[in-house]
Amino acid sequence: MAKTYDVVVIGGGPAGYVAAIRCAQLGLETACVEKWINFKGDPALGGTCLNVGCIPSKTLLESSEQYHHIKDGIANHGIHVEGVRLDLDQMMARKEDIVLQLTNGISALFKANGVEWLQGHGKLLANRQVEITGHDGVVDVVSADNVIIATGSRPIDIGAAPVDNAEGLIVDSTGALDFRQVPATLGVIGAGVIGLELGSVWSRLGSKVIVLEAVEDFLSLVDQQIARDALRQFRKQGMDIHMGARVIATRKTANGVEVHFKDKDGDHEIMVEKLLVSVGRRPNTDDVAAPESGLLFGERGYIHVDEHCATNLPGVYAVGDVVRGPMLAHKGSEEGVMVAEIIAGQPGHLNYDTIPWVIYTSPEIAWVGKTEQALKAEGIPYKIGSFPFSANGRAKAMDHANGMVKLLAHAETDTLLGCHIIGPFASELVQEAVLAMEFNASSEDLARTIHGHPTLYEAMHEAALSVHGRALHKINT
Repeated sequence: MAKTYDVVVIGGGPAGYVAAIRCAQLGLETACVEKWINFKGDPALGGTCLNVGCIPSKTLLESSEQYHHIKDGIANHGIHVEGVRLDLDQMMARKEDIVLQLTNGISALFKANGVEWLQGHGKLLANRQVEITGHDGVVDVVSADNVIIATGSRPIDIGAAPVDNAEGLIVDSTGALDFRQVPATLGVIGAGVIGLELGSVWSRLGSKVIVLEAVEDFLSLVDQQIARDALRQFRKQGMDIHMGARVIATRKTANGVEVHFKDKDGDHEIMVEKLLVSVGRRPNTDDVAAPESGLLFGERGYIHVDEHCATNLPGVYAVGDVVRGPMLAHKGSEEGVMVAEIIAGQPGHLNYDTIPWVIYTSPEIAWVGKTEQALKAEGIPYKIGSFPFSANGRAKAMDHANGMVKLLAHAETDTLLGCHIIGPFASELVQEAVLAMEFNASSEDLARTIHGHPTLYEAMHEAALSVHGRALHKINT
C-alpha cells in the first residue's frame, strides 16, 4: 500500500522547497520530490534558481563587478593597482562553492523541519497519487491529501539557434554560467533580464558583447523613461545592443558561430566566438501529470489555477513558474507559503500588485507597481516625483551617481502606484516602496519619513517630496 502524506510537493526549487518547509512548520506530514543532479553528480535541492540561475548568476555578477571596478574604476578614488589578473577558475570555483553551501543548507532545513526528500522525478496520477521515478529507474507511488506542483521552468528553444551546452558554442543560461575562458566575442539573442545580466558579466570580464533583440522596444515591461536611460548606459559601457534584430539562422564554424539576422536595414551577418540564447523561459510541465489525472492546462503549457493557486482538481495546487504571473523566485516562494497556509486552514494571502522586479546589471534596475505607460493606458490620473543619483551625496561618494528614482502617485488620493529605480543598489532601495505600497502609503507618507544622511535612501525621500514639487536638493520644475 502506498505511503500517504498530508502534502507532497513536486519540485524542490524556491516555490517548492519553501512550500514544503512552511507545510511542515504548520504540522503537516510533508514530502518533497526533486530530481536535480548538480555539477558534482549528486542529488541537490534548490532547482534552477540555486543551481544554475539566480544564485550563480548573481555571484558572477558580483565577482565581475569587483574585477571591473579594480581594473577600470578605482583609480578615480586615488587608488592605483598594477598587474590586475583575472583568475576565472577561482571565480567559477567560488560560484560553485556558494551554490553548494546554499543547496546543502536547504537539505539541512528539510531535516530540521521534518520534510522527507524523495529523490527522483515526480508525476501526478489520478486521485492525488504521485509516481516517483528514482535516479536508478525504480518507480514508487505515494499518496497525499494535498499535492503542490512546483516544477519550475526551462529556457525556450529557437530553431534558428539550437542549444548544445556540452559543446559550448551555442548555449543557454546554464552554459553561459560555466564558460572556462572569457570569449573574445559573445553574441546574445534576447535583451531580456537573463541576456542583459549574463552579457554584463562577460562584458566586464573582457568580452565584446553583441545583443540581438527581435522587438523594437527595449525592456518593454520596464517604465520606458527608466528603460531609455538603461539602454543609453549599457551602450556607453560598450554593449552593442541591436533592437528589432531577428535572428534567422546560425552556422557553427571553426572560428565560432556565424549569426544571420534581419532588421529594418536588411540582412546582416556577424561572427561570434560564443552565442547565448536567452529568449525567455517556458513552464516545465511536459511530464508533470498523467493524462488520467485530469489536470487542466492553459496556454503555453501553464497549469490553470485560481487566485489561490488551486487547480481544477480538489486538493491539488500549483505555484511558481508553472502558473500565470511573473517567473520570479520570490513570487513562487510566497505562493508556496500562501498555499501551505490555505491547506492548514489559515487564510493565505499574496498581493500580486506589490511584487518587486530586479535586473542585476550595473546599474541595477528595480521596480514595483504600475509603470507610467500602464497608468496612461488605464486612464489613471497620476503625478510623478523623481530624483537623480547625481544629486545624492552617498552615490557620488560611491562613484555610482548615474540613474534616478521615480515615484508615481495617484493624482487625487496620493496613494503610491509605482516605484522605478535605475542606479546603485536599486534591488535594495525598491523594498522601501514595496513595504509602503503594501500598507497603501501615500507619497506624503514617504516624504514625511525621516531618512538617514548620507544614504542612498535619501533619493527615495527626495523623489517623494518631488511628487508635490517640494524636493529640497534639486530644482523643482
